[in-house]
Amino acid sequence: MCGIAGFVGRGNELDLKAMTRALVHRGPDSEGYYSDPDTAVYLGHRRLAIRDIAGGAQPMWNAAGTICVIYNGEIYNHEALRAELTSAGHVFVSSHSDTEVLVHGYAEWGTGIAERINGMFAFTVLDVERQRLFLARDRFGEKPLYYARRPGVFAFASELGALICHRDVPAVPSPLSLRKLFAYGYLPAPHAMYEGSAKLPGGHFMTVDLKTFEIRIEAYWRFVLEPDETLAARGHDELAEELRHLLLQAVDRRLVSDVPVGIFLSGGLDSSGVLAAAARFRRASTLNTFTVGFTEPSYDESEFALTAANHVGSHHNQRILDLEQARNLIPQVLSRLDEPLGDPSIVPTYLLCAFAREQVTVALSGDGGDELFAGYDPFRALRLAGVYNRLMPKTLHCLLREVAALIPKSSRNMSMDFKIRRTLMGLSQPESAWAPVWMAPLDPDNAKDLFDEPMRAEDVYSEAMELWETGPAKTRVDRLLQFFTLFYLRDDILTKVDRASMMSSLETRAIFLDNDLVDFCRRLPHRFKYRNGQRKFLLKKALEPLLPASIIRRQKKGFGIPLADWMRHMPSTLMPVTGMRLKWVEQAWQDHRSKREDHRLLLWMWFSLQNILHPALQGRP
Repeated sequence: MCGIAGFVGRGNELDLKAMTRALVHRGPDSEGYYSDPDTAVYLGHRRLAIRDIAGGAQPMWNAAGTICVIYNGEIYNHEALRAELTSAGHVFVSSHSDTEVLVHGYAEWGTGIAERINGMFAFTVLDVERQRLFLARDRFGEKPLYYARRPGVFAFASELGALICHRDVPAVPSPLSLRKLFAYGYLPAPHAMYEGSAKLPGGHFMTVDLKTFEIRIEAYWRFVLEPDETLAARGHDELAEELRHLLLQAVDRRLVSDVPVGIFLSGGLDSSGVLAAAARFRRASTLNTFTVGFTEPSYDESEFALTAANHVGSHHNQRILDLEQARNLIPQVLSRLDEPLGDPSIVPTYLLCAFAREQVTVALSGDGGDELFAGYDPFRALRLAGVYNRLMPKTLHCLLREVAALIPKSSRNMSMDFKIRRTLMGLSQPESAWAPVWMAPLDPDNAKDLFDEPMRAEDVYSEAMELWETGPAKTRVDRLLQFFTLFYLRDDILTKVDRASMMSSLETRAIFLDNDLVDFCRRLPHRFKYRNGQRKFLLKKALEPLLPASIIRRQKKGFGIPLADWMRHMPSTLMPVTGMRLKWVEQAWQDHRSKREDHRLLLWMWFSLQNILHPALQGRP
């Protein structure tokens, strides 16, 4: 895993080195630069050496000096691509560098290289002959890529904090992005925190003309559910066998590394399945599994992780943390995010990554399983929500919300009172906004009290509502699957894991996002994912031969922290933010501390924003 940065146009080597060195945590092993003041092209790279440690230095050029690559990621099918390119006459210098596959692959296939890759990546190609930059990001956006076009300069970087190290890229918060942050809890691509900056969406590539700075962005792949009813004729057992084969294949591809590999283990279905699959290719006792547990029972999953580890026979590593110790890390973690994130599980995720990095450089994860196989609670709420929405008079609904607000507030993980209030909050909005509002830090109806301008659902949730209303999905279940995969997975989960792991210079590999496995899931009718109230139906059947029944049947527990209680004891950070009302935020803190209201997600989003905009808050308890 690495970090990339660069620009064309106005600027110099000081800008380049400032941008690149801001990414040292992403690549602590080495750095590399290319600068040409005559053509005003500057490229920088920070390396975390995973493959071909001796021969993978970057920037990497072809023999003719016409193609240069800087790259962040892993190409799991690089050996197959290398063989194809060798057959076409390309001569490789390295023994197994996946970066060199990009060099020759671009020479052979041009912009078509991106769609051939099975992996996670963000890379930039300097094409000297065509006088252009080519930038691409993997299908789901596992690896980040920000860019900004200003008068006289086009700049890009793996992180927003590196991008704004260029003197001509301002760090001025975008009013629309601020509203979307509090609406979603994250920023859906292409939106970025600062004015004039953007994220290249997953599954897209970009070309930049070196002379005119003209930008062209195209999608080379889209996640679209295309249910294939002919699959149903094959029966559950046959489909489960194929899914199991695809999972095993995905794990085998991601075990390849020149450095030690470990496995994140929560004891849930997804991570336990990854471990059981890995044991088919490696002796179980050589597999290092990592779990972070907590002393507070409703947030602790270490017992289930130990069950899975003992069943497979892995070398299990477990650390039980005092939640107060973890709480003290919050300002430090948030200030290093470089873009605010409303997902409080960034804290235990960071702790897990830091723990794993003590022994390994790469870790396999089960990220993507919930999104692809309907693993979240809202799938259970959909049918009743539809009936409720059709039959419940608006006046009675408003009365129910008032009654729900009187229910005592619990600090337990996913307590019933929290679920009730969340569900009713979503049902106050149009159906196409249910999904994002159920997850929202801020009730859209109350947003007018926080912002100087009203926050209409149609404005802040425009992407999600358009997908729900006009997207290809025909059923509510498929629409919710698409929402979780295209928004929550891409811009929350994968962002969280990338930032948390890179803070510790750890590479993570998401098994369920393998190209072949995803394509199978896209064609699988949703009744094989969610059936009669059972989530992950086919995945459970596929893993029955590999895991004990106690893991298969256990209820999902999110990787969380006691946020409601913590936010009652966190300092009321009230540094000014243009366009936002501090008095209302201060009242929200008071209402939450007194337990009159449950503002846990709102206050976490505010605290995250404050720690980005005001670094002096770092280190506060």
